Amino acid sequence: MSAGDLVACVDVGSTFTKAAVVDIQRGRLSGTASHRTTSEGEVLDGLDAAVAAAVTTAGGVTPGQVRACSSAGGGLRLAVVGYEALVTARAGHMVGLSAGARVVRVAAGRLDKAQVADLVAHRPDVVLLVGGTDGGEADTIRHNAAALSGLRIPVVLAGNVEVRDEITALLTVAGVPVLPTDNVLPRIGELNPGPARQAIRELFLRHVIGGKGLSRQPRFAALVRGATPDLVLAAVEVLADGAGDVPGYGDVLVVDVGGATTDVYSALTPDPHQGGPDREVAGTLWRGRTVEGDLGVRISAPGIVAAALAERLIDDAEAEQLAKAADRRAEDPAFVADDATETAIDARLTRLAITVALRRHARGERVGPQPAPRRGGRDLRQVRLVVGSGGVLRRLAPAQARALLREAVDDPAGGWPLPRDAVYAIDTRYALAAAGLLAVDHPAVAARLLRHEITVP
Repeated sequence: MSAGDLVACVDVGSTFTKAAVVDIQRGRLSGTASHRTTSEGEVLDGLDAAVAAAVTTAGGVTPGQVRACSSAGGGLRLAVVGYEALVTARAGHMVGLSAGARVVRVAAGRLDKAQVADLVAHRPDVVLLVGGTDGGEADTIRHNAAALSGLRIPVVLAGNVEVRDEITALLTVAGVPVLPTDNVLPRIGELNPGPARQAIRELFLRHVIGGKGLSRQPRFAALVRGATPDLVLAAVEVLADGAGDVPGYGDVLVVDVGGATTDVYSALTPDPHQGGPDREVAGTLWRGRTVEGDLGVRISAPGIVAAALAERLIDDAEAEQLAKAADRRAEDPAFVADDATETAIDARLTRLAITVALRRHARGERVGPQPAPRRGGRDLRQVRLVVGSGGVLRRLAPAQARALLREAVDDPAGGWPLPRDAVYAIDTRYALAAAGLLAVDHPAVAARLLRHEITVP
C-alpha cells in the first residue's frame, strides 16, 4: 500500500478533531485518531496532530490527500428570508437544515427595519433568500433583496427565477456577495433542495470558513470541503442508495448525539403517490436533517432534562436528580464519565435526547398552539437501518449502544409510527463523516467503507 492509496478525512468539531485514514483501494479504514480542537490558537495544530496520530499505523499520507469538514466556530449559521411562513420560508428552512446549517432565524413577509436589525443580531454567516414560485409573486422578494442590500452578509438567492437576474444585479451593485440558483419551491408542493444546498456549501467555503478565525493560514480553508452535517447527510444518502457494486439499505435513519446538539438524518424513498389535497404546500424533503440545539449531552444537557420532562419521559424526582448532573456537564463540556455511575447518567441523557429528537423529527411541528395540526414530519415506518453516532454511543460497548438506540426508537407514546422492521448499528470509528468527504469523487469507496464499518449484527 502506497501513500497515494490513503486519504485522511478529518472532522473538525468544536471540541474534538477526528481523523480517519481511508485506504481507497480497499474501502477500509487504516487508522483513526482524535485530538482536542485547538480553535483558541491555531486549528491546524489539532488537525495535523490528529492526522499524524491516525497515520502512525497506516503509513504516510501525501499533503494533497487530506480533506476536512468543519463544525467548529459554531458551524454554518444561516438565516432564511421567505414570502410566507408556511410555504417558501418553511421550504427554505428545510433546505437550510439539509445543507448542514444551523438555522438561526426565519423571517417571512416584507422585512422592515426592525426585522432586518433582528436578523443581523442573530449573526448569520449566510442568508438564504427565497420567495414566490416560478412565475408567481415577485414583489416581496424584490423588497427583501433591497432590505438586505445594505448588509454585507453573503446571500444565496433561490426564489422566483423570473426575477433572479434582476435581484442578482441589485445585490452585486450593492457589494453583497450573492450566488443565484434554482428556486427551492418552483411549484406548490414541489421542493427542489439540491441546487440551493450546493450553493450554500459553495458560499460556506468561499466566504465563511476563512472568516471564522479558526486559522491564520489559507491551508485550512483549502482543506475544508463543507460543513460537517452537510457531508454526513451525503454519507447517509450513500447508505440509502448504495454506489458502484455496493447495494443500499433503502430507507435509513441516523441519530448523532453531540455535546451541543442532537442531529437526526433520514433518507427516505420518494413516494410517487404522495400528493393530492393533503400534500405539504412547502413540499416534502425526502433526504433531510433536523437539528435540536437544546439537546446535547454536554453544553445543552440541561435542555435534555427540560425537554424530557415536558414530553413526560421522566417524572419530577428523576428530573431533579438528572438536573444536577446535567449542570455539571454544561459547566465542563470536556467532562468524561470515568465511573459506572457517570457512565449510566451519560447513557440516560443520550437515550432521552434520542427519543425527544426523533419525536420532533418524525412528528413535525405544530402550526400553532394545541390542538393545531402538525406540518412536516417524516414517515419512518419503512426504515430498514437505524444508525447511532456520537461520543457517548462510541464509548459504550457495541451491544449496549445498540440496545440503548433500539430502546430510544421504540417509543409507542411518541405520536409517530415506528419503523416496522429495522436493524440497528453504531458508527464507532467516524465512518460517516469520512464517507461524506469521499462521496463526491469516490462514491463506491464511500459505499464500501460504510458497509464495512456500519456493521449489522
